[in-house]
Amino acid sequence: MAPRVLAVWMFFAMAPLRGIAAAGGCSQETLAVQNTPVTIVYCVVGMPHRDGPAEVVVPFTARFSARGASAMRAGSLHFLADEGVSRVLSTVDLGALNLAGTLHLTLAYSRGLIRVEGALLTPGAITIK
Repeated sequence: MAPRVLAVWMFFAMAPLRGIAAAGGCSQETLAVQNTPVTIVYCVVGMPHRDGPAEVVVPFTARFSARGASAMRAGSLHFLADEGVSRVLSTVDLGALNLAGTLHLTLAYSRGLIRVEGALLTPGAITIK
């Protein structure tokens, strides 16, 4: 009985990790920007590596889509190392999505995943998230 209970417990405990692996280290979120749903997907596409003692470099791709238009971005983000959650700021010109303004994102990196933690639209300093 005990091994079966342990196996069931491990199955459910590992479920969130299986979800991350199935998504390929990607997060997806849809935000309402100017009354338009904007979908943002960030994917970690390689092994993060250290750049000195205080920084971890995370290779990523990002896709932004709305109203049938989309834009992609790829590169590396530099986060503080040895933090439970580390954050950086990023800006996205919404012109490629046929929207006006700039979206200022707070991106959080934790457990191999980059996710949108906050979003501010300018001009107007409108809080989106």
